[in-house]
Amino acid sequence: MSPAPYAVRVSAPAAKVLDALPEHAVDTVWDILAAAAADPWGFRQFDTDDDEGADVRYAAVGQLSVTYWVNRPLNSLTVLNIVWLG
Repeated sequence: MSPAPYAVRVSAPAAKVLDALPEHAVDTVWDILAAAAADPWGFRQFDTDDDEGADVRYAAVGQLSVTYWVNRPLNSLTVLNIVWLG
């Protein structure tokens, strides 16, 4: 049995960005977050030797990037920032 996916929470600043995105970009953000919730460390980082910052992750797909924090004790992700180059 695989572990339950992490819960996803969106910070207020990230929610404002999400609200302003076109529908297809919002769908892509949620696809990225679904993949991150299933495997929070699945997106390769630029500096993989940084153990201190290992819980702040950056996921980029095409024109979208999402920065999120992995809260291990609460088994959740908090979206810190969303950037869309549209």
